[in-house]
Amino acid sequence: MTAPVTARGMETRSRLLAAAEKIFGEKSYYRVSISDITREAGVGQGTFYVYFSSKEEAFRELVQQRAHDFRAVTRVAAEQALGDRVAAERAGFTAFFDFIDQHRQLYRVVRQAEFVDEALYREYYQTFAAGYRAALEAAMDRGEIARTDPEVLAYCLMGIGDFIGMRCVIWPGRPIESQSLADVMAFIGAGLRGCDAAGERGGGSTE
Repeated sequence: MTAPVTARGMETRSRLLAAAEKIFGEKSYYRVSISDITREAGVGQGTFYVYFSSKEEAFRELVQQRAHDFRAVTRVAAEQALGDRVAAERAGFTAFFDFIDQHRQLYRVVRQAEFVDEALYREYYQTFAAGYRAALEAAMDRGEIARTDPEVLAYCLMGIGDFIGMRCVIWPGRPIESQSLADVMAFIGAGLRGCDAAGERGGGSTE
């Protein structure tokens, strides 16, 4: 891949990735041609090869770029949240739901990656889980949340976000409703603090 060195080049590459995201999501990887992507992006087919050597490379770059964007958005939101780790989770989940509302085809693209490039598919989740684990473990060390296996907890939270995003954002085709978000965060908050449904401390408490 050739990295763009001008603002115009960066804009063109961004248009190609946005077009690829839309077309891969709508038609699936194996039914998409390079001409489909360039037609959607409004550029000549030769322009595609300035930035990507193949459809496979464009797909890989799309998944990696969106994963980077997604991690950056949620990380910044969590870091800027006022309060403890539960507040950071609320901010991060809100940012995640907003992100997928703006990238509705991303779910389909990522799921296709399992069959197009399994290593890429695993990398998408494992890279996010690594950073998530570190943040959760730091919160445990500060006594903000109950002590548990931080990697398992990271995947639990990722699973919640994945399925709630699908059910409450992707399927209805609209931003998540405030009550749904509140219900999700009440459940997550109780779990992170080691509380049962009545608000009593569970066995995993650090206190």
